[in-house]
Amino acid sequence: MRTSLRSSPSGADDGAPTPERTLEASPITFPSRRDRFEAISKHAVASIILHHFQKITTLEFHYIFLSRMSRRIGDFDDVGNEKEAAAPDKISSGRSSSRVTQPYVAHKVGLPPKQSIFKEFTATVKETFFSDQPLRSFKDQSNSRKLVLGIEALFPLIRWSRDYNLAKLRGDVIAGLTIASLCIPQDIGYAKLAGLPAENGLYSSFVPPLIYAFMGSSRDIAIGPVAVVSLLLGTLLKEEVSSKDLVAYRRLAFTATFFAGVTQFTLGFCRLGFLIDFLSHAAIIGFMAGAAITISLQQLKGLFGIKDFTKKTDIVSVLRSVFSSAHHGWNWETILIGLSFLAFLIIAKYIGKIKNKKYFWVPAIAPLVSVILSTFFVFITRADKQGVAIVSYIRQGVNPPSADQIHFSGHFLTKGFKIGVVAGMVALTEAIAIGRTFAGMKDYQIDGNKEMVAMGTMNIIGSMTSCYVATGSFSRSAVNYMAGCHTAVSNIVMSIVVLLTLVFITPLFKYTPNAILASIIISAVLGLIDIEAMKLIWKIDKLDFVACMGAFFGVVFISVEIGLLIAVSISFAKILLQVTRPRTALLGRIPRTKVYRNVQQYPEAIQIPGVLIVRVDSAIYFSNSNYVKERILRWVTDEEAELNQKCLPKINYLIVEMSPVTDIDTSGIHALEELYRSLQKRDIQLALANPGTVVIDKIHASEFPDLIGKDKIFLSVGDAILTLAPNYEI
Repeated sequence: MRTSLRSSPSGADDGAPTPERTLEASPITFPSRRDRFEAISKHAVASIILHHFQKITTLEFHYIFLSRMSRRIGDFDDVGNEKEAAAPDKISSGRSSSRVTQPYVAHKVGLPPKQSIFKEFTATVKETFFSDQPLRSFKDQSNSRKLVLGIEALFPLIRWSRDYNLAKLRGDVIAGLTIASLCIPQDIGYAKLAGLPAENGLYSSFVPPLIYAFMGSSRDIAIGPVAVVSLLLGTLLKEEVSSKDLVAYRRLAFTATFFAGVTQFTLGFCRLGFLIDFLSHAAIIGFMAGAAITISLQQLKGLFGIKDFTKKTDIVSVLRSVFSSAHHGWNWETILIGLSFLAFLIIAKYIGKIKNKKYFWVPAIAPLVSVILSTFFVFITRADKQGVAIVSYIRQGVNPPSADQIHFSGHFLTKGFKIGVVAGMVALTEAIAIGRTFAGMKDYQIDGNKEMVAMGTMNIIGSMTSCYVATGSFSRSAVNYMAGCHTAVSNIVMSIVVLLTLVFITPLFKYTPNAILASIIISAVLGLIDIEAMKLIWKIDKLDFVACMGAFFGVVFISVEIGLLIAVSISFAKILLQVTRPRTALLGRIPRTKVYRNVQQYPEAIQIPGVLIVRVDSAIYFSNSNYVKERILRWVTDEEAELNQKCLPKINYLIVEMSPVTDIDTSGIHALEELYRSLQKRDIQLALANPGTVVIDKIHASEFPDLIGKDKIFLSVGDAILTLAPNYEI
């Protein structure tokens, strides 16, 4: 059978004639379903393999690239062969990697570049006095801009006034009015505590807060007279001049205030603010608590209406004076007024604490409410005729000038200077502590030296305007903070209210009973007794607790100035004890680590056979160098005795870990030399580990490395162990 088929060659037009082809008929065979499935499967598999091959090639390339980079930065893994990436047809299913262990190299301790004496001196002075870099904002500024920055640095009010708005003003006005209602009755009472007329207390809440508002850097501190400084000033003044001689007494008070301001200004200007840090926190807690007890005892005179009262401040003399006059000197009307309002003030303070910020205004206005009610009660009942002591008279008007009353010559100059320095330092310590507390709560910084300059300036000007020593008040500052103050404008508002009081309202205080002033002072100073802080000090540091109790009992049982002296003495004694008797520790290796720690803190730490590792936790100075040497030798002696008892190998090396040693002097280096000679007699080699920059520089200058061998100074204890005890597995 013949079959004719017409076909057009590939590429020919459809309409073109084609030659006829005659083909031999043959049976047509179609692929089976299985064959078609196998063909499709092979095609799909080939496509999948090609797709994955491209992915694998890309991944292999990335893997090898990262491996090369990791080897460059010191990785231990050696990844594959680069040829596998160049030949994509040779893809292995797994990557071969081998662990390469490189030999550990002990690094040498770096010797810092030598600096000139001038550069070293400049760096030391800069770090000591200008650690906060106060002039960094002046860098790369024009002269006009530097002038503006200088004025802003002197008067911070100019800087923050740019962002001032009505919302902040509202908060400051409310806070200012609130603390004014608290300060007016307190100022009258604190002035009497200092032995001065009541108006001097009000004067001290008018001028000094205005000065501070322009120059101070704290946004929350409230300025004015405070109980502790008033008591201290009054006690010191009465030892020199009788309070009955009011003219001489006031003159000495103004002189002391002037020199208190000079002291504060000098410390700030010379950037010596770190000196106040020598009075430890524990000593301040004890001093404040003792002063609170003493102040409260002093107020028993006004609270009980006692006329003949002791001039001493110790608890024994005060209680003897109180109980000796119980039968004839107490006035029951005065006691009734005083105790009633004292209970009211304490309850108001409790309400303010228990309700948090919601009722902060209750303890703030309670003193003023007490003054108004008690004054009205005495006036309508004429209780003053029944023996109730009253204020009687407060001078009306603004501060009179007093610059001509300050002693600039004569024997009162020296007395005023001594009293002023003591009062100024205590006032400054309290103010800086308060300022830092509230700055930390609001997360901003205060400049301690600027604060001192501001405090000093306000007290110098205050002494010339009939004020006595003013500082930051904790109770008023706390109220100021809770009332929502934003800036020091609250102090300006308070000053304006006090000014209006001086000009218009002072005659109304004529019938204010002294008992209510005593109640206000007692309720105010009770907050200075911080029992929880004392408990915490006992838990943390027993030596701090000794300082706290020493200051407390010194104030309560002897006098305020003796208590202050005890507080300072114990603080210095603690510093000297820590410097002259530094801690040392025996080190061992923490299992499965390369870390060496104190064996007392980590009992599981392993001590290296034949090696003793001792760490010195302090700088080595002339004051402790001999002790450090003897203490290390005692470690060696004790360890040798223990090893002999256990029949273990003797000590061959002593490694002194010097990471905590921040500095060393000639006496310290001499002690190391003596230590080396003592160890040589025992056939023990000395090695040093990780001396700091200053230490290694001085050690090299003394040629001490030549004595022990330069190869005996190591970067770390681990390096020392690797070199001196290589058979020990670390």
